[in-house]
Amino acid sequence: RVRPPEGQGLNDPYVRFFRMAERRIAERTGRGVVCFISNYSWLDRPSFTGMRERYLEAFDTIRVDCLNGDSRATGKVAPDGSPDPSIFSTDGDPVGIKVGTAIATLIRKTEHTPTEAIGFRQLWGQAKPEALIATAQAEPDAIYDEVKPVLPLGLPFVRTTVGDDWFDWPALPDLFPQSFPGVQTKRDSFLIDIDLDRLRTRIADYFNPALSHDEIARRYPVAMKSSSGFVVHDARLVRSALLARGGPREDGFVRFTYRAFDKRWLYWEAGRGLLGRPSLDYWPQAFDGNLFIEARKRDAKEGFSRGTLARGLADNFGNGFSSFYPMRLRDMGMGGTEGEPGPNLSGAAKRYLDRRGLSVEDLFHHVLATLHDTAYRAQNAGALRIGWPRIPLPGWDEGGSEGAVALAQSAARGRELARHLDPDTPVPRVTDGTLRPEIAAIAVPATKDGRNMSGKDFAVTAGWGHAGSGDAVMPGQGRAIERGYTPSERTELGNAALMLGRTTFDIYLNDNACWRNVPVAVWTYKLGGYQVLKKWLSYRERGVLNRALTLQEVLDFTKIARRIGAILAMASSPAQT
Repeated sequence: RVRPPEGQGLNDPYVRFFRMAERRIAERTGRGVVCFISNYSWLDRPSFTGMRERYLEAFDTIRVDCLNGDSRATGKVAPDGSPDPSIFSTDGDPVGIKVGTAIATLIRKTEHTPTEAIGFRQLWGQAKPEALIATAQAEPDAIYDEVKPVLPLGLPFVRTTVGDDWFDWPALPDLFPQSFPGVQTKRDSFLIDIDLDRLRTRIADYFNPALSHDEIARRYPVAMKSSSGFVVHDARLVRSALLARGGPREDGFVRFTYRAFDKRWLYWEAGRGLLGRPSLDYWPQAFDGNLFIEARKRDAKEGFSRGTLARGLADNFGNGFSSFYPMRLRDMGMGGTEGEPGPNLSGAAKRYLDRRGLSVEDLFHHVLATLHDTAYRAQNAGALRIGWPRIPLPGWDEGGSEGAVALAQSAARGRELARHLDPDTPVPRVTDGTLRPEIAAIAVPATKDGRNMSGKDFAVTAGWGHAGSGDAVMPGQGRAIERGYTPSERTELGNAALMLGRTTFDIYLNDNACWRNVPVAVWTYKLGGYQVLKKWLSYRERGVLNRALTLQEVLDFTKIARRIGAILAMASSPAQT
């Protein structure tokens, strides 16, 4: 049988409409057709495993026209980069509804035979209505591909790319049993900042008893907005309790992985409602030297981009909660006393490593290398959207010691990758020292008139981001000019030009200044669910940051782009053992 449903998706009304139609056919007529357009999440999400299993049993033929147009999974962008609006878009609303949609046609015959495979096709872009009309009379075999739902993945009704060995490998929780959700402040603009001094000023005001609640609400509205969710905290009662305790905790000002390659400062409190979810169990594990890998059990977005490395506390990187798997764990004794850190390993993982003379550091970095391997991502793309990542380990279910050398080699590359992923760690020849020629050519700060950047050149005003509702920062169009490589750029990049893409971009801060030569693969690189460089820029638009960039921050963008270029070069060769 299929695995049990997860989540609350079955409560959606459209599921009930499907069920009513299916029951009417099964109980009254014994034959019939259901044709229904709905939210498309039921095609592969874990909430609907039983629903899909039931329809395979109840119908002879199932055909799905997947109409895409989803804002979360694809950002309403087709695979070729063109706009992908909802099928319900109109001239007055060219984007349409946010969720993706699909048309399901389910047929039950009098002489009934359960379905083993479904007919499936993808429709993208702005011409979906015309494509549906043009193929209305076509033979099904001519327009639908055959998809056989995979039982261990929950019988998804979409084509699911998964390697032959996927189910032989252990899942991430099978290796590292403890993980923690990221910190959720619900007050990002108050509790998080790029500038530590600005954060300290706000927190000092908040803890100043001479300032009334009304005055704090006037200066920092979000700080005095009562939180909602599982636990409701009255913002005035929260502040009163913290004022009665005394001043801010000095150890609460910590470096914070806000997004991939975007380290900031966070003011952290253990409880009392200042943070939405402080992730109390995470805090004691954020000790010096510990590392975390970010992952999710399932991801609404197309294209796997998890595997962010974090040192210390981290955010959740978008909608939903991320899980952060630590390399080491510090046991908390009675009364909150801290024990010595030990490896975060399951019993099976520890025995596996002991037989090969390897350590938790080796396994951790092998996992990191695997999650960033392009072949691994491509071969298992469908499975990575639906369940926890599974990690290739030779002899996992056997008692031998094979694979030690290959695993150690993968771990060595994982350590090198970790240095590139951590913006606080210098990387010789990539961010520091004499740079490799192909790296030095990437994201060069420049101006249109050829002079050095100065004054207004440092202000990001090209429209990369703006303040949205609440604490949200919304991405903007910005100004990215795509072009071919110049002869000198192609010479400097050498063979890397083939790997980084056929075109490059000049990414503008404003009308005059830009970062010249950001190759397409670097510019579009995603990690943690976001296009890294574009996301970084959206938070640094002058209207959001309330200041221009510093010279160091201009160079930070350059260094991030160069790190990404080096990571892409590393990830292009196999990491699997």
